[in-house]
Amino acid sequence: MKKKIYASLSALILSALVLAGCAASPSGTATTESQTTNPPVSTSVNNTVSTATEATTSGSELVLTVAELSKYDGTNGNPAYIAVDGVIYDVTNVPEWKNGAHNGFTAGKDLTDAIKTMSPHGTSKLSGVPVVGKLVD
Repeated sequence: MKKKIYASLSALILSALVLAGCAASPSGTATTESQTTNPPVSTSVNNTVSTATEATTSGSELVLTVAELSKYDGTNGNPAYIAVDGVIYDVTNVPEWKNGAHNGFTAGKDLTDAIKTMSPHGTSKLSGVPVVGKLVD
């Protein structure tokens, strides 16, 4: 009977820790997943991209307007982001999006209509591309 109680209590504590999103770091202090796995987006030298003042974050996810997204065009050392159906994808390291351009399209834009109506493969090529945030009005 005691073993069942201890097992249930252990499972409850473990579940609470998982739900709280805490993990013990090597130093013994608690850190959240976003602190350990998602570094902040860097600001370019010419201050073209500035997530600290223009974009808000929701946990580790960027929340950008269309105007803010336009700065992530893959030029001048900036990351290349595109939005489709309100989801922002990081195409910086996708070979087909070298320097933020692909088949006449450029990064830093909401390409929902273009990808759904003009692209021969639609949204299928977006699976596996890192999602970095969401697009808002």
